[in-house]
Amino acid sequence: MPYNWCVLTDEDKHWISERLEKVETTLLTEFHKWASPVELRSRSHAAALRALDAEVESLSDRLKNLEGR
Repeated sequence: MPYNWCVLTDEDKHWISERLEKVETTLLTEFHKWASPVELRSRSHAAALRALDAEVESLSDRLKNLEGR
């Protein structure tokens, strides 16, 4: 067997490149499908936490006023 018997041809390289591009596209598409709802949930949770934080701060202020009497 010659030394370079397992060297890829240009056709092989082209086929591999096309397959890699397809796999990358599929993975990115699936990641985007997953990430979009996660981002929406995290924004929703962040808004709820801000509202709770404001409520706790309000209750804390009211309690300080009651204790100050």
